[in-house]
Amino acid sequence: MKWAEGIDKLGITLYILLCVFAILNIYSVKEDLGQKQLIFFGISLFVGFIIFLMRTKFFENMSPIIYVGGVLLLIGLFPFGTEILGQKNWYKFGGFTMQPVEFAKIGTALMLANYVSNPDFNINHNKDLYISLAIVAIPGVVVLMIPDVGSLLVFIAFAIALYREGLSGKLFIVGTLFAGVFLIANYLNDPLGWSLWYFAVFILAVGAIWFAFNAFALRRNIYSLLPSVGIIIGLVALSMISPVIFEKLPKHQQERVEVLYKGEREFRDTSGYNLLYSKTAIGSGGMTGKGYKQGSVTQGKFVPEQETDYIFCTVGEEWGFLGSTILIICYTLFIGRIYYLAENQKSTFNRVFGYSFASVLLIHFAINLGMVMGLFPTVGIPLPFFSYGGSSLLAFSIMTFIFFKLNYADKNSLV
Repeated sequence: MKWAEGIDKLGITLYILLCVFAILNIYSVKEDLGQKQLIFFGISLFVGFIIFLMRTKFFENMSPIIYVGGVLLLIGLFPFGTEILGQKNWYKFGGFTMQPVEFAKIGTALMLANYVSNPDFNINHNKDLYISLAIVAIPGVVVLMIPDVGSLLVFIAFAIALYREGLSGKLFIVGTLFAGVFLIANYLNDPLGWSLWYFAVFILAVGAIWFAFNAFALRRNIYSLLPSVGIIIGLVALSMISPVIFEKLPKHQQERVEVLYKGEREFRDTSGYNLLYSKTAIGSGGMTGKGYKQGSVTQGKFVPEQETDYIFCTVGEEWGFLGSTILIICYTLFIGRIYYLAENQKSTFNRVFGYSFASVLLIHFAINLGMVMGLFPTVGIPLPFFSYGGSSLLAFSIMTFIFFKLNYADKNSLV
């Protein structure tokens, strides 16, 4: 059929497969929630149909309003939000809840795409760079103030889209170094603090050797090295103050970091409980799993929030290594497909939005799987399309259908 030309059938198929498989697993954990998720899926498909009927320019023209609306929804949490599981990041309307940060990601992706697609945009100009970063930072700061550290991490994804548009890769290296130093410094810290001093001196020594090599051996301009010197000094300062930062964190967040070093068994009654039983569930699935609704950990309700952030351990237990691998392959294909289509868009707006969407999916996917397997501290990040929740499923579905609508228009464009 001619009207279907341009619809990405592979992407839509993968989206439906992920959602249907998710509903089956949520139903295995709690049947009533599985039924609700099926309703949310139906609503998402209806919203997707409406999106395909809209004009493509609507998303570009309305992006500032959608962005401001998303930020205002986040700010509104402070006076009107409902606290759930220790975080005040939900609105509650009768028996329904809504997490606005999921929709703020849509507004941020649209607004960033709108600004970057300006014909005069040049990321190497300080003004354009700072405004681009501010578009991401404004909702990020509000999320940090809530505080919702998990969602804050997801906003890093927009840096990948900016990197595609010319952002220097040095910022990623610096960010990785700062995160690494924070974790290592806390790991090395002992009651006397000597190992922390040794670590700081090590960084200074390596930095001094690097500076001398560049200044004298390569004869580079000393002034051009000042930003890098500032980074080295910043790393040393962070290594010294990170224990102070760590001590200011709530006890449960401290334990989530310590679990990475000391293992979940030491915190089996507190922050390590979920991880301990999550690993047990995944490991007990073996090669082919115990069978649908046959998982002893899943059916025994040993893992709290197993239908949301820890849904992957249900897959591991009931579907085994093969089922988990197939799920990971589906996610990899879907995210890779979005990147591929985004790269081939004629419109800069379409490309930036596609890269933003794919990167948000990638960060959610990587952190969630790392979290349930003990490779990353426990944070409240759902598995896209898979974790139970109407806000999450609807928000990711909206981003999915907006991008496929943009791609559809791009493929049928005569320009």
